[in-house]
Formats: sequence, structure tokens, C-alpha cells
Amino acid sequence: MTDRSRIYIFSPSSAVRDKPAVRRGIARLRALGHEVELDPATFATHMRFAGDDDTRLAAIGRAAASGADIALITRGGYGLTRLLPRLPYKAIAKAVRGGTRFVGLSDFTAFQCAVLAKTGSVTWAGPAVGEDFGVEGEPDDIMQACFEDLSSGQGEGAGWQLPASERVEGFRPFKGLLWGGNLAILATLVGTPWLPKVRGGILFIEDVSEHPYRVERMLTQMLYAGVLQQQKAIVFGQFNNYKLVPHDKGFRMKTVVEWLRTQVKAPVFTGLPFGHVPTKVALPVGAEVHLAVEGRDAFLLWGHRH
Repeated sequence: MTDRSRIYIFSPSSAVRDKPAVRRGIARLRALGHEVELDPATFATHMRFAGDDDTRLAAIGRAAASGADIALITRGGYGLTRLLPRLPYKAIAKAVRGGTRFVGLSDFTAFQCAVLAKTGSVTWAGPAVGEDFGVEGEPDDIMQACFEDLSSGQGEGAGWQLPASERVEGFRPFKGLLWGGNLAILATLVGTPWLPKVRGGILFIEDVSEHPYRVERMLTQMLYAGVLQQQKAIVFGQFNNYKLVPHDKGFRMKTVVEWLRTQVKAPVFTGLPFGHVPTKVALPVGAEVHLAVEGRDAFLLWGHRH
């Protein structure tokens, strides 16, 4: 894959309300040298959705048939879970085999989990056009560098620094299937055919505007369903844009993490730069990766993926 990629932009979830942001994002991608094609329904609107269900399904089908190097969402929101029984799985899997990398986050977690569950295909957790490339001012350097690594096929892994309290010595690296994404979406897929049955995996999670008690409640659902106990590691990405209240009396996100560590034998790490934040890495959902930790330095490594 050359540094110049063909990028197909589509809207599989919520309607684009901030059109200037998406247009800025498109302009920035083109300025980086990419060839950008917009799906005809990119700015479609039906209630809160980017077109009715048939319109968005057709957009997904066109993205799969585009032959693009990258199929990139405009935004998340809500809408994909109602499409899961009708997704064109064979066409999506064929596109992935042909080199198309489906990239997104948030509501796109539903698409990624369902595609992994039904086809075993690898997709990518990464940026969206509007919230990442379309920001006012300059896009985050790390986000942009990780996306460029993805588009050129050069990305081999992601690293971050753990909080001082999580410093680990003598950790033996291990490998597992990397999967996960938005916690609210993952929790809603429990008990359905579209949650991948991953044993010995490395589960990463993130969310936005969810109070820590809601995060814990979703984690209990996944715990009681037997999902969390089957993982080799659980990695917290970014949980942001929530507000603690006096009633919490010390209950916070750290409380949730500490509680989870009492419930599972697998190591639980935090601080992964991924979620609804400017700085985000790109992660191959459904790929086998190595997790390595030395001191406060943590790494997810997958090598070249062409």
C-alpha cells in the first residue's frame, strides 16, 4: 500500500449535524494526499439517522464494493445495532480480503463486533472524519500519525504509559485476539449472535458521558454473562465527559477499576489512548496481538498487516 490511499467516506449511523466539521475533515484528508470519495448518502437524514435503514445499508454495501483502501465513517451516534441482521457480511468480508480497511469507533463497535462474530474479518478501531479530522484547529498529531501508519500499512503496534500505581515488573508478554470498543455497545450485544465468542482475548473498552456507576453496571452485565472471565486481559481506554456528584462520596472510575480487579483473574490495565478523545491510536479489531508491559510502558503489538 502506498502512502496515498483511496478513502471512501460513508455514514452508517447517526445523521451528520456538523457538516462543516466533516467537510473540514475531508479537506484535510485530501491535503494529506489521499484520494477521497463521498458516498452519495453521506449527508442523508431520516429522523436522527443518516438516512433510513435501507439507505444506510446501501451505503455500507457501496463502501464494501468501493475497492477503497479505507472505508471511514463520518461519525458514530446510534443506528448500527438495528441493521445487524441485514448487514452484507459476505460483501464486507470480501472487501476486507481485497484490502479494504473499515475504520471507525463509538457506534461502529456494533459493526465491528458483528463482522468479527460472523466472518472473523479484521476491522480497525480508529478515528472518524468529523470529530477527529474535522476539528477546528489542528487535528491531534498522534491520531493523525497512527492513521497515516494505518493507511500506508506501516503500523505495527501501539504503546502508552500506565499510571504509576499500575507499574508492573516481570510481566510475561502473551498473545490473544484483540477485540472490544465502546462499552455501552458491547453490553447491549451480550446474549445476541453479534457479540464475538472470544476466549483468551485482549478486551479493550472505552466510553463517553457515562458516569462510573453506569460503567460498572455495564461491566457487571458482561461479567455475569461470563464474558470478562474468558479474557486474558482487559484494557481500559478513555472514559471521559462525565460528572461526579456529591452523592458519589468517593465513588469514581478508579473505584470501578479496582472492583473489577477483584472479580477477574486477568490483569486489568488502564490509560490506553483510545476513545472519544483527540489522542487515539488505531487498533486492529479481531487480530492476534501481543500484550507486553515493562514498568509503566505498555504495548499492543501486531506487526505488519497488509
